Amino acid sequence: MSGKLTMDKKVKDELDAFRERVRVEAEKIVFQAFPQKKVIESTYQMDSPFHPSHAATITDATVYPPPSGGPTEPEAKKRKLDSGHGVNGVTTLNDDSHAKHPGKMVGNKHTAAVHEQLKRECEVLAELCDKVKLWINLSMPNGDNFGVQIQEDVLSEIHRSQESAYNLRDAARQDYLTRAKICSKIMKYPHLEDYALALREHDEKQLYIARQNLHDLRSIYAVLTDMLHKNIEKIRTPKGNNASAMY
Repeated sequence: MSGKLTMDKKVKDELDAFRERVRVEAEKIVFQAFPQKKVIESTYQMDSPFHPSHAATITDATVYPPPSGGPTEPEAKKRKLDSGHGVNGVTTLNDDSHAKHPGKMVGNKHTAAVHEQLKRECEVLAELCDKVKLWINLSMPNGDNFGVQIQEDVLSEIHRSQESAYNLRDAARQDYLTRAKICSKIMKYPHLEDYALALREHDEKQLYIARQNLHDLRSIYAVLTDMLHKNIEKIRTPKGNNASAMY
């Protein structure tokens, strides 16, 4: 049997409807979500968690004694063996009975909250970029013309913006790892004041970096908005001639 396969009309109609939904959602992002994103203005207010004035009060460098009131050592061992945990050297996450320095230090709750807000903003940016990229890819025609080249340039910029969002989102992990190393030094050498000072400096720096990261996110939104708005007609209808140029 010879002949070319064709798409079922119902499936084609569903695909066309999907493309239209993608287009409508993406244009709302381009003309509403991106221009309205103002993630930085509030940081200039004193009550903003990103304001530098919080740096003086957010660090607790105290080494607290380990929790007391738990079961005695023989009883604790018996419970572990009965429950199947703690066998063959395996201990639970919060078990400090074998810790070399069993004291406790608390994390910085303020910077943790700041990191959570920053991560949410980065995730929003990455998600919005995904939707705009899908729209541009679906509207890209076959063939090689200057309009398609403009779409590809815009896609490259959106991809770079996404990569920036992923990198900024990773700031929390880097902060926690570095902070844990400083805290371990404080617990090992509690009589050395410089380690406590280093922890305060680290927390102050993280608050500053988080604020700068929000600046970076605003800049990304501004660049994307400018590029998309200047080239919107070439993105919507990419077929053109070499007399056109991307702004």
